[in-house]
Amino acid sequence: MRPTPCPFAAALAASLLAGTAGAAAPAAEPATRLDPVVVSITRAERLLLDVPASVDLIDGATLRDAQLRVNLSETLGRVAGLTVLDRGNYAQDLQISVRGFGSRATFGVRGIRLYVDGVPAASPDGQGQVSNFPLGAAERIEVLRGPFSALYGSSSGGVIALTSELRPQPLRLTPNAAAGSFGTWRAGLNAVGGEGGLAWAFDGSRFSTDGARGHSAARRDLVNLRLGFADSPVGRLRVSLNALDMPDTQDPLGLTRAQVQADPDQASPVALQFNTRKTTRQATLGASTETPLGSATLTASAWLGTRAVTQFQAIPVTTQAAPRHPGGVIDFDRQFGGADLRAGWDMGALTLTAGLAAERLDEDRQGYENFVGSTLGVTGRLRRDEANTLTAVDPYLQAEWRSGAQWRWLAGLRYSTLRFDSRDRYIVASNGDDSGAQSYNGLTPTFGVVFRQQPALSWYASYGRGFEPPTLSELAYRPDGSAGFNDALRAARSDNLEAGVKYAPGNALRASLAVFAIRTEDDLVVRTNSGGRSSFGNVGQTRRDGVELSADWRLSAAWSLYASAAVLRARFAEAFLACGPAPCTTPSVPVAAGARLPGVPARTAFVELKHRARWADLAAEWRAQSSPAVDDANTDSAAGYAVVNLSAARSFSLGARSLRAYVRLNNAFDRRYVGSVIVNEGNRRFFEPAAGRALLAGVDLTL
Repeated sequence: MRPTPCPFAAALAASLLAGTAGAAAPAAEPATRLDPVVVSITRAERLLLDVPASVDLIDGATLRDAQLRVNLSETLGRVAGLTVLDRGNYAQDLQISVRGFGSRATFGVRGIRLYVDGVPAASPDGQGQVSNFPLGAAERIEVLRGPFSALYGSSSGGVIALTSELRPQPLRLTPNAAAGSFGTWRAGLNAVGGEGGLAWAFDGSRFSTDGARGHSAARRDLVNLRLGFADSPVGRLRVSLNALDMPDTQDPLGLTRAQVQADPDQASPVALQFNTRKTTRQATLGASTETPLGSATLTASAWLGTRAVTQFQAIPVTTQAAPRHPGGVIDFDRQFGGADLRAGWDMGALTLTAGLAAERLDEDRQGYENFVGSTLGVTGRLRRDEANTLTAVDPYLQAEWRSGAQWRWLAGLRYSTLRFDSRDRYIVASNGDDSGAQSYNGLTPTFGVVFRQQPALSWYASYGRGFEPPTLSELAYRPDGSAGFNDALRAARSDNLEAGVKYAPGNALRASLAVFAIRTEDDLVVRTNSGGRSSFGNVGQTRRDGVELSADWRLSAAWSLYASAAVLRARFAEAFLACGPAPCTTPSVPVAAGARLPGVPARTAFVELKHRARWADLAAEWRAQSSPAVDDANTDSAAGYAVVNLSAARSFSLGARSLRAYVRLNNAFDRRYVGSVIVNEGNRRFFEPAAGRALLAGVDLTL
C-alpha cells in the first residue's frame, strides 16, 4: 500500500510556496542567547547546569509545530540515548527504550517511569503506555536518564514527564486540525484562561487513520483538563483529569523476513484470519497541593483511575485445546491509585526532602477462546478468571548541599517494596489452583556531584543502584506457557555510573557530553515460547556502556542547528540457553557471552536544521540508527536506516486573530525500512515495517 496524496495538503503546500499577499512574516527569533534551562524532574527546580544527570527538555513549541501531535516518536527521537520506535501499530503503542532499558517490551512501555502532570502513566511495576500523553497541551517534556532515575523507585531505567500549560492568562482558544496520507487526520481544540488565583486549561482531540499497513486502522479520543488554584485552604492546588478512548484498534502483527521482502505494507495473514484488535479505555484523576509550613514546604499528590483493555490475539484454535491454556482473548479491568507525600526544608546551603509514596493496582482479568465453532475472532468460552493485586510502598530521602559557588552534592535513598498477589477463580479439575504471591524489595541509593568550573561550564559524576522487578505480564505465565504465577522470577539489579560535562556560554550554544557504564544482574529474558505465550527467566549479567552527545546552536537570527548522537554497547556478559521458534518449552539455543541485547541499536543520530525565511519557517531532519538484533541469540536483525523529514510553516495575521499553517513530508526519499522489531517473537514475526513517504498538512487558528 503506497501513500495517497491528500488534496488539502497539496493545495496548502502550493499556497505556501507561492506566498500569500497580505500575510505577515514571522518575527525572527533572537540569536544572541539561549534562555537558561530550568528542570524540575529531579523533584526540585534547578538549572540544568546544576544537575548531575543527563536531562533533556523539549518545549511545547517544538512538540507541536509542523507535527501531527499524536506520537512521542515525532520529537523524542532528538534526545540522545532515547530510542523511540514507531511500530505503525497503534494497538501496541510505541517502543521506547532508555540506554537499552525497555527494549524488550513487546507492547507498550516497560521499565521506564512515565508521568503526565505529576500523575504516573505507568503502573507500579513499570509497565505503561504513552497513548494518553496530551501533546497538544504540553508546555514541556523532560527526559531523565542515568543513575538519578532511581529517585523514582523501581523499574526506572529512565523517566519521561509531560507538564501541560497552566497559568492565569486571557482567554485563548486554538482550534487545530491536520490531515495527510493513509487516511490520517486529527482535529482538536486547545483552550486556556484564568485570572487572579485561578487558572484552567483544556485540550481535546480526535485522531483517526487507515494505517500505513493493512489492518492497521485506529481511532483515538483524548481529553486533558487542568484547574489551578493559587490560594486554596491547603495552599496551591492543582487538579487534572486525563481520559483516553481507543475502540477496536486493528493490530497488523509483525511480519517474517520473507513477508517483509514480499510486501512490507501487508498485515500478517493470521491478523486478518483472527481479526486481531484491541480496545483501550482509561481515565485518571489527580490532584496536588503545595503548602508552606514555616521553614518547610509540604507537597502532596494523589491520583486514582481505571483502565480497561480487551485484546483479540491470533492464537490457533488447536493451541487453545490444551487444558491449561488461557485462551486467545485478553480482557481485564484495572483500578489504580496512589499518593506521594513529601516535606522539604531549605536551610541555606543544605536542602532536605523526606517523602513516602504508595501505590495500589487491582486487576480483574479474564481469558476467553477467540472462536465460537468455526467463527474466528470472537469471544468464546471462558478459560481464565483471576484477581490480581499489586501494592508498592516507597519511603525516600533526598539531600542537596551547596559548597560555595562551584560545588553541589546531591544524594538520595529510596526503599521500594512491591507485593504481587494473584487469586485464581477458574479452578477446574484439569487446571488446579494457579494462585500465587511474590514480594520484591530493593534499596536504591543515588549520589552525584557537580563542579561549576565557570558560570557556563559544569562537570558532574553520579552513581545509582537500580531495581527492576518483573511486571504483572511477565509473572503471568509459567515456563510451559500455561496460565499461572511464575514465582521463580527474581528482580534485576543494576549499578549505574555516569560522568559528563555541560556547556552553555553567553551566546547561542548549548552542548553536553555524557559517558556511562551499567552492570545488571539477573536481567529478565524470554525463557520459553509456547502456546502463543512467552514466559520469562533471569540471566547472570548484562552490560551497557555508552557515550551521548548533543548540541543546540543558534547560528544566526535565521538559522539554527540541533544535533545529537549516541553510541551504546549493550551485551550479555554471560552465556546462557534461549528458546528457538515456538513451540519451545525447553531452552536449547546457545547465546554466547558478548551477544547483543535485542532491540537495542548500537548507534543513533539526529540532526535538525531550521531556516526562518521571510516567507516561511523551513526545517529538515535527518534521523538514523544502526541495525538491532531481533532475539537473544542474534539469529537475525533489522537493517539500519536513515530518513529525511522536511517541513514548512507560515504564520498569518488575521486582525486580532492569527493562523499558522504547515506542511510536512516524512520519509522524503521513500526509504522502506523496518521501524521496530518484536523482540524474541516465537513465530519469527519479528519485523514491523515503517511507513513510506507520507504528506501531512495542518492549521492552528488562535482566537
